[in-house]
Amino acid sequence: MFKIKLKSIIILFLSLTLLLTSNLAANQRYGKQKVVYHINFDNPITQSDTLRNIHNHITAVGKNNIDVKVLMHGKGLSMLLKPSAVKKTGLSIGNATDAIQDKIVELKSKGVEFKVCENTLQGRHINYKNDLFDVNETDLVPSGVAELVRLQSLGYAYIRP
Repeated sequence: MFKIKLKSIIILFLSLTLLLTSNLAANQRYGKQKVVYHINFDNPITQSDTLRNIHNHITAVGKNNIDVKVLMHGKGLSMLLKPSAVKKTGLSIGNATDAIQDKIVELKSKGVEFKVCENTLQGRHINYKNDLFDVNETDLVPSGVAELVRLQSLGYAYIRP
């Protein structure tokens, strides 16, 4: 019995060592990163895949080594649009389902910022407080496209899924 416990402890120790070593190697390989994911499409599958890619990106680099922003404008706001709010907006679909909301909450807990274009809010008659999932005034940017340019000038890598 003692041999089994000792063997289990050794396996656990080696597993933890391997995990820590692989995370350290990933952090050394990738270093610090700043990235903006650009979402201006309303396809729910692609939006969900994008959120999974962001999760994988954070896992590879380490949440302390990455600054991620998700910038949405135009049809991209559908990712945060509650299905019940679709009729009064200029969007054709509301993708803020429970599954999408769970992914967003998880990513926000890892420091991901979701930025929303005010031009789109005005043009599509969307009230961010009532129609969108978990959006605050600090999440708003005057112009999605102008914000993309600003972030790129600050050294953010641009990714459009």
